[in-house]
Amino acid sequence: MVESTPHAHHLLSTPALVGVCATVITILLALVVGIYRCFCRRRYSPVPYPAFKPPDEKGGKASLAVGSITPKSPLVSPSGEGPVSYPEKKSGTKSYLSTSSSIDPHTIDTKWYIENEGVRKCEDSNIAYEKGENEESAQLGHLFFSVEYDFDKNAFMVTIHSATDLPIKDPTTNSSDPYIKLCLLPEKKHKVKTRVLRKTQNPIYEETFTFYGLHYNQLQGITLHFVVLSFDRFSRDDVVGEIVVPLANIDMSETAVHLSRDIRTRNTKIPRNQGHGELLVSLSYQPAANRLTVVVLKARNLPKMDVTGLSDPYVKIHLLYNNQRLAKKKTRLKKRTLNPVFNESFLFDVPIEGLQNVSLEFQILDHDRVTKNEIIGRLVISSKTCGEDERRHWKEIMENPRKQIAEWHKLTE
Repeated sequence: MVESTPHAHHLLSTPALVGVCATVITILLALVVGIYRCFCRRRYSPVPYPAFKPPDEKGGKASLAVGSITPKSPLVSPSGEGPVSYPEKKSGTKSYLSTSSSIDPHTIDTKWYIENEGVRKCEDSNIAYEKGENEESAQLGHLFFSVEYDFDKNAFMVTIHSATDLPIKDPTTNSSDPYIKLCLLPEKKHKVKTRVLRKTQNPIYEETFTFYGLHYNQLQGITLHFVVLSFDRFSRDDVVGEIVVPLANIDMSETAVHLSRDIRTRNTKIPRNQGHGELLVSLSYQPAANRLTVVVLKARNLPKMDVTGLSDPYVKIHLLYNNQRLAKKKTRLKKRTLNPVFNESFLFDVPIEGLQNVSLEFQILDHDRVTKNEIIGRLVISSKTCGEDERRHWKEIMENPRKQIAEWHKLTE
């Protein structure tokens, strides 16, 4: 029998333990970096596009190559000899839960829309698509999509199939990297987008987006708003154009409806004959504390910036000293209104010499999640501004310290 002693078991020394830990951590970091790089390559690598096979000369059926989806409803070929055949492969689907209440169809500005009449045949896939009237040879391309309603699941589905003849947005590759954003108007609560397809002017997506909780009678007041963009790695993504499709006249009670629309220029400019609205602000100067109180009360008669005929305005305020920006503030966003009420107060510290070389700049902007926010109008109040009403307002707060003075001002470009 060998007696065990306290020195029979030897523990690792501290340097050896530190070395083992460092080795394990290095291996884990290398593994994480490798997995991340593989994920990035898969995400940004070009996607092989399925090619369309035309019908043969003997009256054969048209079919799609591997990579397309199997439609949920049979499609009849133009020759009338039977349904178009598709391989058994499903596209990626995404689901969304609706929390919106009933929507009033009268909130939609129908002047922005093109009515859905006529039928157009998709030359690439031999599928019959409904076509809007006054269809022109658009230079921005075409979008092919379908809409469907599932009464059992109480779900509304939009499938974005493909786009054709998109313009070149990347001169370095002489092509584009297109993707499509979809929003349900007028609520704007559901915003989805497709994946980016690299170096193509004829992308094929075959992506289905499912919106749960929308009753069929609600679809009469809903409008589909598609925005086609081209991805830019180094700056803001380029906007190709937009498509606005009201669902009021589309019957989805029996089967899916396939549609095509021309992509049109996204116009966010305010017409020259339309004003920019007015802004009500209240100002108060406290010379002892060298402070200026600014209260943004409300605005009225703002121009329509959205396809819904409304805007999502908010106000930015800049305090300038000798035309150099000293401070900036902004109000909360007010959704879907042309006459927002803000009632927000802001406090600015001003130079000791007073307000002689100080000015206030107000900017009302329309919030847009798809592209950059558009400026609705501007207002500058100071002793040297061009507007007579703005100079008088500034003079009154200088001559009446600690008194709140409110006035309406017209917004300019």
